[in-house]
Amino acid sequence: MADIHSTAIVANPALIPDSVRVGPYAIIEDDVTLGANIWIDSHVSIKSGTRIGPGTKIFHAAAIGGPPQDLKFAGEKTELLIGANCKIREYATLNRGTIARGKSELGDNCLMMAYSHLAHDCIVGDNVIIANTVQMGGHVEIHDYAIVGGGSLIHQFCRIGAHSMVGGGYKVNQDILPYSLNAGYPIRCVG
Repeated sequence: MADIHSTAIVANPALIPDSVRVGPYAIIEDDVTLGANIWIDSHVSIKSGTRIGPGTKIFHAAAIGGPPQDLKFAGEKTELLIGANCKIREYATLNRGTIARGKSELGDNCLMMAYSHLAHDCIVGDNVIIANTVQMGGHVEIHDYAIVGGGSLIHQFCRIGAHSMVGGGYKVNQDILPYSLNAGYPIRCVG
């Protein structure tokens, strides 16, 4: 049987794999799929429509799979897909998709640091690092191995290429080339 703290609220404990640990005061709604060896810290909220791959660690008070912050969302059934071996740090927020895509996605081996936000209909590839307080608008694409520095803002519909890096504290309001370093006001390729 899974290690579920007595104060946690789990809609369907029978569907939680034995190797999962759920901390105090966590809430896991119905229609959530969890892989093996997931660790869920205290006060984490996981909403319906969330699918989480094996080996993922979710830290204190993260809000996972909440409804999109988008006026076109009308309560339709959508999903948030989280890959394997991700680390989602304290107070991060990850929202489900809207009717536009039906889902938001975070790939395998990703790190979302504290207070970062993955908005509706975003696609984040594998091995991506999203530093503290990075805020994504809706429909953002971040490709494999990209790194986004702390405090950066990503405008909706922007794409960040594979193996690129955005410096900390910058505003991304245009697409970022793969294999590039990016900084400045306005943001531009610097290497």
